[in-house]
Amino acid sequence: MNHLVINLPIGDWFTAVVTFMQTHFELFFSIVSTVISFVADNLTAFFNWLPAPLVFIALAFLALWRVGWQFTLFVLIALYVVMGMDLWPETMDTLGLVLAATLAALGVGLPLGVLMAKSDIVQAIVRPILDFMQTLPAFVYLIPAVIFFGTGRVPGVIATVIFSMPPVVRLMNIGIRYVPTENVEAGKAFGCNSFQLLWRVELPLALPSIMAGINQTIMLALSMVVIASMIGAGGLGDPVLAGIQQLRLGTGFQGGLGVVILAIILDRLTQSFGNRQRGDGFFARLKKMFSGDNQQSGST
Repeated sequence: MNHLVINLPIGDWFTAVVTFMQTHFELFFSIVSTVISFVADNLTAFFNWLPAPLVFIALAFLALWRVGWQFTLFVLIALYVVMGMDLWPETMDTLGLVLAATLAALGVGLPLGVLMAKSDIVQAIVRPILDFMQTLPAFVYLIPAVIFFGTGRVPGVIATVIFSMPPVVRLMNIGIRYVPTENVEAGKAFGCNSFQLLWRVELPLALPSIMAGINQTIMLALSMVVIASMIGAGGLGDPVLAGIQQLRLGTGFQGGLGVVILAIILDRLTQSFGNRQRGDGFFARLKKMFSGDNQQSGST
């Protein structure tokens, strides 16, 4: 049966493609590297520049506004734990890298999801690519990133963008496609053109699905940023990597705990913006309480 086996040098073909791209797209990779480096470096520098008490106050305000006082208490305790473990700079680095990767993923993924929703041909082409991107092991993304961009933050962010982008593309597509037909027809009846229909009807109704995609993108970006520490991305991945390489159990556990804390905070906050049926935050309850009192006094 061996003579029936056809040798497929897929690895050689891939190497040839990479070599061709390195030779003919050097300017493109240089521009991408400059833009990503500018965004990532400035975001990480900004979060490290912010005083820790200000970050405490800002996140606590968001938690109180969007979720409730119980989650606010958790946020304050969790951030204090991060500071107590002496991982505040690494946490701010990771937050900056995650936001940079998320912004890049959304900048590409959201328009691509709209195109998929509007065209069955685009959907047929893009869907298998997304399947491939989601099933490829995360570590494999580090190889072309290092080849094209070297080591450091830039290849780490780019690998993170590719790894985390599929959910927002898929859920943008699904959200727009499943907007009720009667709402679309009503928008057309009121004279909306294609852009107005998308902006005023389809996107607002698809918001829960879109926010779910953004939430998943942030979570995947956070997990990939940790893996990207292997190529010098930095952040909370460094203590985790040190724990693996040097068998320092405590250091690795602390880094992992910092990742978990950041993931929970980002997850709950982004969920709150997409869930229409979420519980009222602290300020919403105060508003209801005072408006209820006013209504009762007015009725008497």
